[in-house]
Amino acid sequence: MPALSRAETEEEVAFLGSKPHIGPRPRIVTRKGWGADEKLRERSFVYTKRVKAAFVHHSATGNNYTCSQAPSVLRSIYRYHVKSSGWRDFGYNFAIDKCGNIYEGRAGGVAKPVLGAHTLGFNTNSTGIAVLGTYSKSKPPTAVVNAIARLTAWKLGLYGADPRAKTTLKSGGGNRYKKGTNVKLNVISGHRDGYVTDCPGSRLYSKLGATRTASARLQGR
Repeated sequence: MPALSRAETEEEVAFLGSKPHIGPRPRIVTRKGWGADEKLRERSFVYTKRVKAAFVHHSATGNNYTCSQAPSVLRSIYRYHVKSSGWRDFGYNFAIDKCGNIYEGRAGGVAKPVLGAHTLGFNTNSTGIAVLGTYSKSKPPTAVVNAIARLTAWKLGLYGADPRAKTTLKSGGGNRYKKGTNVKLNVISGHRDGYVTDCPGSRLYSKLGATRTASARLQGR
């Protein structure tokens, strides 16, 4: 499962310029690496202005997969999002399997502020990270928590965001906040912080505090 090449990484990050407090770029399995059928998605890309927050999710697809099966899990979620939900592409910007492998989700450039479809009302200026599995009662593996920290340290760092801080996002409308409401959220939040849902599961949600600390440490804060 190949990661992005050095040339691809440099091309994607070049437009951002040099900024402090950016964590090391983690290995990210490309869409090609997990077998995404690029004919399924819409051809064009949609971007927001920046990335002010990361929303953590669980896929609620079960935990009994092996990590070698994760690409097939991603392909099934991708097909569901496009064919059943009618979305333009895979909903999440990134995915993480239970072994801590990080995957490119929605197409458009892993370093760019790609508009996702992960947290209704708060997709603008945010990124969505889905952990494959269900973590309402199951404890997330340490590898998962560490992977979220590595990914957010890099991705949020590209846009100058401190993982320990809070930020304000304007709701686009959802079942927790009315459209137009300015909401103060943790820079690393759970799906349930912006929408009435169990996601990302209580056991994963309880790890977000430690994740914020670890992510900031990786940024050198």
